[in-house]
Amino acid sequence: MRLRVDLLPHGNYPDVVLVIDTLRATTTAVTYLERGADALLLTSTPEVALGLRGEGYLLGGERGGLPIAGFDFGNSPVEAGGQNFTGKTVVMNTTNGTGAAHMAAQTGKHIFLAALTNAHAAARRARAQATEEIAIVCAGTNEHVGLEDVYTAGVLAEYLLSLGEFTIDDGARIALTVRRGSGNPLEALSSSVHGARLHNLGLGDDVRYAAELSTSTVVPTLVEGSDVPEGTLRFVAG
Repeated sequence: MRLRVDLLPHGNYPDVVLVIDTLRATTTAVTYLERGADALLLTSTPEVALGLRGEGYLLGGERGGLPIAGFDFGNSPVEAGGQNFTGKTVVMNTTNGTGAAHMAAQTGKHIFLAALTNAHAAARRARAQATEEIAIVCAGTNEHVGLEDVYTAGVLAEYLLSLGEFTIDDGARIALTVRRGSGNPLEALSSSVHGARLHNLGLGDDVRYAAELSTSTVVPTLVEGSDVPEGTLRFVAG
């Protein structure tokens, strides 16, 4: 079994993909489903999301860390954690994470969203589904590598290696080195460029929330269906 870590999305994924955007899309996605959402629709663009506004969906997303005009929510796991989404479908579009999910879905057989908060559950789910490769894909920030995502990839890789034998690539070796040399999760996330930016925007609580390790067993899982709106990917709790 191969274990691959892409420090930025590159595509060409033949098997299982774990998509990471720790600050904050995949962390928020886990929280929406924990708080009762029936499904998440990750859109290719903000315009696709806004076009679904009249369908009874809730919209959540951001650009530059801040909520998108016309959306109901930003991209805050703390904000999501204070709501009840039972019976609701949440449409998401973010600067980096939703795009990474769309790239992974072009070829991947099984797509899961992973964060520190569901790291161990996501790793176990990936291991159970994989037949040839697990690719851990870091969304990054504006096409630059993000320490927070690489650190999370290292946590996932470390746990996966405890579950069985893998051949690993250089990306996995880099992620493992970062994981083992960056202190605890909060130190790693807070010291990242994106983490510092969120602190400066007054969103430090989101960074602290995202640094919690394996507090959830919810794994957002891509599902197909004829009723999925064009330009969206549907994820449900797995």
